Amino acid sequence: MSTTPQRYADVPVDAPRAARRGPLFDSGIVLLVGVLMALGVTMVYSASVTLAGAELDWRRWWATPLRQCVFALAGFLGMLVVAHCNPRWLAWERPGDGWRPMTLYGVAVLALVALQFIGQEALGARRALVVLSEPVALSFQPAEVAKVVLVIWLAALLSRPVMPRRSLAPAEQNPLRSFRRGFLPAFLSAGLLIALTGIEDFGTAALMGVLTILMLAIAGARWLHLGGAGLLGLAGGVLLICLREFRSKRLLAWWSQEPDRLGEGYQIYQSLLAIGSGGWFGRGLGAGVQKYGYLPQDNNDFILATICEELGIAGGIVVVALFILLIWRGWRLFERVTDPFGRLLAAGLTLLVGLQAALNVAVVTNSVPTKGISLPFVSAGGSGVLFLGLAAGLLASLGGPWNPAPSSPRQTSGVAGASRAD
Repeated sequence: MSTTPQRYADVPVDAPRAARRGPLFDSGIVLLVGVLMALGVTMVYSASVTLAGAELDWRRWWATPLRQCVFALAGFLGMLVVAHCNPRWLAWERPGDGWRPMTLYGVAVLALVALQFIGQEALGARRALVVLSEPVALSFQPAEVAKVVLVIWLAALLSRPVMPRRSLAPAEQNPLRSFRRGFLPAFLSAGLLIALTGIEDFGTAALMGVLTILMLAIAGARWLHLGGAGLLGLAGGVLLICLREFRSKRLLAWWSQEPDRLGEGYQIYQSLLAIGSGGWFGRGLGAGVQKYGYLPQDNNDFILATICEELGIAGGIVVVALFILLIWRGWRLFERVTDPFGRLLAAGLTLLVGLQAALNVAVVTNSVPTKGISLPFVSAGGSGVLFLGLAAGLLASLGGPWNPAPSSPRQTSGVAGASRAD
């Protein structure tokens, strides 16, 4: 009897459970994300405490710190459900399978377009679409959907079947080696999502742009094409900065050696003050001072500063270590998966979480200009916790029975069997 392991692409979607050997999902990813979500619930509640106390009213949970608890629980349960599903359902393995990732892509585009017309405005930007106003106030941010859909769409598009061309060598059969047939459709479709996102959310758009370039590189795109895409992306970034005056002011404040602590440099000054005042071991959970109206977005984009103030630099290091472990688990899946779609999906989802966490840490520590980017699974926000939870479940599903480990560590040395030798 042959002992050669199956690729998860060789296991039928409707195969009986007896034919799917192996663990149900990658439990390490689920555990790490669960710990980060629990930490987020704790710190969001602590950051929401005011001089009048923190209101806990189950009848109005959406308007109290309980909101984060509800959405974290929903995100965790959603992660568990998706972790048990077959990720092949989203793959473009046959010509008729394209409607699935196309539908997700279309929904994301429509939501971003609708945002420009009926979006809810807050803090000078339209970032949320209202789902319900009565009796429960619920909304979601299309940008949180778009960045997850971008990964799924690129993974499916870049691993789709193509008609072989006899004039090409085997290493050139990768569709990305062709500008018109491979690279251009991927670049234009990703660029549309990024442009629509960047109108209202420059930070997420920048994250998606870097993510796109990295996924194209992993898939085997030519360096010449990647270089051209990078230059166009930089030009688009400059244009998006010019669309909003406050973006250029933030950039100038970051570049200045002595930013106005009462003007554009106020938020980052308060963030650094919170980090410094916490010392190595912090003031104690709930004993922070900056949350009393001094640090804007203390429970959202700058929650890491609140963590460092109350739990100290040591607490911040623990948070960073949890993300490093999560990235390591995701990269292990990337190395183990034997299917092009699964490898790109694992790489994209791992990079999404890792890049967003790194960008948030850089903003909070003034390493890059201030922009609206949340700390994955930790920052306040229902959309971010819910949709990133679903993304984490999809990543964990790649470690399940749909993808037994390869027999050789080198069996998965290429995503699409392509070489970059031009």
